[in-house]
Amino acid sequence: MTRPVEEDEVLERIRGMVGNGIEAFGLRDDAAVLELASGRPLLASVDSVVEGVHVDLSLCSPGDVGWKALMGALSDLAAMGATPLGALVALCVPGGAGEGELALGVMEGVAEASAVAGCSVVGGDVSQSGVLVVAVTVLGTVGDGGAPVSRSGARPDDVLLLTGPCGGSAAGLRILRAGTGPGVAYRRPLARLREGQVARRGGAHAMIDVSDGLGLDLHRLADASGVGFRLDEVPAAVGATLDEALGGGEDYELLLAVSATDADGLVSAFEEEGLRLPARVGTVMADPALRLLGDGPLERLGWQHRLG
Repeated sequence: MTRPVEEDEVLERIRGMVGNGIEAFGLRDDAAVLELASGRPLLASVDSVVEGVHVDLSLCSPGDVGWKALMGALSDLAAMGATPLGALVALCVPGGAGEGELALGVMEGVAEASAVAGCSVVGGDVSQSGVLVVAVTVLGTVGDGGAPVSRSGARPDDVLLLTGPCGGSAAGLRILRAGTGPGVAYRRPLARLREGQVARRGGAHAMIDVSDGLGLDLHRLADASGVGFRLDEVPAAVGATLDEALGGGEDYELLLAVSATDADGLVSAFEEEGLRLPARVGTVMADPALRLLGDGPLERLGWQHRLG
């Protein structure tokens, strides 16, 4: 029997097949970066929400699904400090009575998220499928002459900052399943677009969203940068356990590395923008083999698809 292969291993193989020289960003970062003739970077990313994999329709409305799909895709732009230009939505719905209403309900959620994020839907496609699938492609740019922030720029002795507590989505899903609360953090997450833009302008060396879990995405940032880390604090959302905060996933907070000399200024920039202040959660270390939570090792805790 063929063993299931984890998502990161599959992606590494795919990079070898289709690298085409675009190693700097898209095949290892949250979004691809294409240089236009004008010199202005165009960022592009695609993400999907699949019924039964990413979302349970018995717990979420069609509008929640549409909202999650667009916000999840936009989080990839946020993680590179970009401003969204537009989105394309491919909507695949099961055939049968009432499915037209399902499609419209999903797109109502997309429209609501679009208005909140300031990202227009500029195109897409509608098709029939066995289960509900919403695939969203987002386009963005960095319009102030700066450069996008990659995962690969963290430097030894950088400070690790986190834009907000983790575990809220996993706790929200648990609450929804128990029928004891609305689970808003799970149903209606927010991409941290403004936070990403402020972090980029404030000198962040590296950045990633923690949508697959802080305990996994911190490892990914360290892998890309060739460094180690010590995680000293794990800010947990209200009602979330430590395990949910480390590995629950679907939190769209941003984890960033910035020099110790720039960290205070970056925090002040968040305050000036009226944003929640990022928390200092750890330090980047020179030895790539050191991956610590406090004084002990931190395993790769988070969500990965396992593909047969």
